[in-house]
Amino acid sequence: MAKVCSITGAHVTVGGRIHHRGLAKKKGGIGLQLVKTVKRTFSPNLRTKRIFVPELGRYVKVKLTARALKTVSKNGAYKTLKKAGLI
Repeated sequence: MAKVCSITGAHVTVGGRIHHRGLAKKKGGIGLQLVKTVKRTFSPNLRTKRIFVPELGRYVKVKLTARALKTVSKNGAYKTLKKAGLI
């Protein structure tokens, strides 16, 4: 299953980190040099939750980010899930 939030649409993004190598000047080398950039992924903070919706009288299982879970707590389950098109 994809790593995508059902409400906010947050997904895995790709970025880069700088790869360094070399001996430190303190140890007799010429210092750390920039060698290349390496691809890496940034994953969203996902949780799978069962949320009870009183208006429907049942539980709904959704994959949410931590931020979306705060939104559900603030605005209510039914309103948030309806706006996202999950109900």
